[in-house]
Order: sequence, then C-alpha cells, then structure tokens
Amino acid sequence: MKRRARARHAGRSFIPFCVPFTNDREIREVSEAIRSGWLTTGPKVALFEERVRRLVGARHAVALNSCTAALHLGLAAAGVGPGDEVITTPYTFAATGEAILYLGARPVFADIDPETLNIDPSAVARAITRRTKAIVPVHIAGLSCDLPSLLSIAGKRRIPVIEDAAHALGTELAGRPIGSWSDITCFSFYATKNLTCGEGGMVMTEDRRIADRVRRLSLHGLSRDAWRRYSRAGRWRYDVLEMGYKYNMTDVAAAIGLVQLSKFRTMQAVRRRLARRYSALLAGCDAFDLPREEGDTVHAWHLYVLRLRAGVLRMGRDALIEALRRRGIGTSMHFLPLHLHSLYRRTFGYRRGSFPHTERESSRAISLPLYPGLDARAQDRVIEAIVDLVRRHRR
Repeated sequence: MKRRARARHAGRSFIPFCVPFTNDREIREVSEAIRSGWLTTGPKVALFEERVRRLVGARHAVALNSCTAALHLGLAAAGVGPGDEVITTPYTFAATGEAILYLGARPVFADIDPETLNIDPSAVARAITRRTKAIVPVHIAGLSCDLPSLLSIAGKRRIPVIEDAAHALGTELAGRPIGSWSDITCFSFYATKNLTCGEGGMVMTEDRRIADRVRRLSLHGLSRDAWRRYSRAGRWRYDVLEMGYKYNMTDVAAAIGLVQLSKFRTMQAVRRRLARRYSALLAGCDAFDLPREEGDTVHAWHLYVLRLRAGVLRMGRDALIEALRRRGIGTSMHFLPLHLHSLYRRTFGYRRGSFPHTERESSRAISLPLYPGLDARAQDRVIEAIVDLVRRHRR
C-alpha cells in the first residue's frame, strides 16, 4: 500500500515552502544599480529607506544588511550592555537571542499566549527585574503582539521596547502600521519574507539620536555620511567616533527592495486571499487548530501555521511533515523553542518544562506554503494532501 502511494505521488512536481516573487523588473533595477557605479551603500539605499519609512509611518529609517544587524544595533542604541537582562520570547528564531548575546546581555524568556503564539504581557511583567534593560517582543507569523499592554508595562518602568518585526511588514494594529509604535522596530528583508532584498533589514525609530547612532554603528563607527566620501559632494576626511560594525545595506540589495515595494500591496492582497482560502477549505478538518486574525489587527500573513490537535491522528507533527514531503509538498516549522537549543541549555541551564506553552505549541505547529506565486491548483494539492492524510491516519 505504501509503495503504491509513493509511486502515485512520485511524478508530481514539488511545491516549495517558499519562492521569492521576483521577475525581470528586479533584474532591470539591479542592472541599473550596477551601471550607475554604486554597488554598495548609495542613493538607492537612501530612497529605499525613505519609501519604507513612509509606508509604516515612522520618522527615521536605517537600512542594514539583515534583521539580525537591526536587532543588534537597536539594542546597542538602547544602551544594552554586559550584565543587562533583555526579556524576549522563547518562541522565535535564533537571531532574536543572538542579538542580545552579542552585547554580553542575558536573554530572559517569557512564555507565550498559546492562542496567538506571541509573548504574553503578564509573563513579561513577572520577568522584569532591576537588571531589565529592554523588552523584545516578536510578532509571530505576521500577527501583532499585544503592544498596548507591553508598552504600558514598559512605560511605567522606563524600559525601551524593541520590536522584532521580521514577520510583520504590512501588519497593522488598531489602524496603525507596525513600525510606528515603539522606541525601535526591526524589519527583515530576507529571501523568504513578504518583501525581500535577498538579504536585508531596517531599523525604524521616532528618535533621531537613535537613528544617527544605528547608522554610525552600521559602518565602522564612522562620522555621519561617511559613505558620501566617494561622491562629488563628499569629503575624503572622516573620523571613527566609536567601535562599529559592517552592517550597511548595498544599493544592489536596495534595488531589489524598491521593486518589491512597488508591488507590495498587491503581494499582500494575494497572501491574504491564499490564507483565507486555506482557512475556508480546512475549516471542516477537525485535526487542526487554524490561525486567525484578531479583530483590531491586519495580519501580514508571513506564515500560515496549522497546529495539530492531540489524539486525533495516529501520526504526530513530524510524521505529517515527512508524509507531505513524500507527496511533493514543502513545509516548515516555526519555531523550535529557543531555550531548548544546546547553547541555552548549556549556558543558562534551561530545561524542558521551563516554558510549557511554547513547548506545547511548537511541538504541534506546521507552516504551509504561502507566497504570491502559489496558484490555486498548487494550493488545492496542499489541501487535498492534508485532508487525505487526516482521513487515512485518523484514530
């Protein structure tokens, strides 16, 4: 039976988990950047910053080479240093914790709300100590955290909030885009993100001093506008004001981002349509809890995360992922709990059971293919495979 099933699915094309939505427009824009002579940070980066800034309604934007860089420099600009504590979620990717560790600070985890997968404000309040220097919430899958509660908790203690919004370009809360709420917001333009530069990130802030320091730190700690020294208006003399890093974005990357921005609203509309279609066609499948949009939010739908209900099937989440792969369907898993990775166990003594909501929800999560190039026929194949597997493996 299994051999016949494998043979039946073997000839079908593979549906990847994610494919960037690019075409000849990005190629032309990159070619233009190359012909202009600006390969590294230049006018296209400045234009990209300005257009993203306007999109989210922030006062200042600094483009960088990754969201990891944005988190690192955002925390540095907020004054985080050795011996400090930074509260964040264990339900996140490695970069969130690493950016804290880069500065010699300690990541202090607060468990999630199991309904939303986002950090629980009440758990954050309990985790605050006199050493707490920042709070880093993560907007999982493109659904906004409870920012009003988090900002209220942080504001009473004058603790900066630095949002990890890697999933959240296009997310809105109470009519306001993510990027215009907190002290610092960090976006990602990685290859899998809703808007990609291939690699890239950005810091948004309302504070010019923070923006200036992030920009300085991103290019070796050089004095302001040091990148202009090779232009007609530039000056050859510069000063190293403090130790910095090499985190600047290139014009080649920004060229891709500018084209992506021009079609961002269209891409987001397709993501919403695909997410709602998944929900409509899987609504009758009792093996899963489906993601949902909260009443006062606009979900960015970076991810569509199913959660397998316990006891319904004779197979677990891992086996389901493998069964879908054998049928030619790529999926992913967001995320393996950060506190259970070897580094955090070894360094901080975390153990299984430390954050039960994170551990339970992570163990049953599966992310389905979701990207603007996913057509209805491919999506139907994903849904049909899931429904068939549920039927075959029901207890």
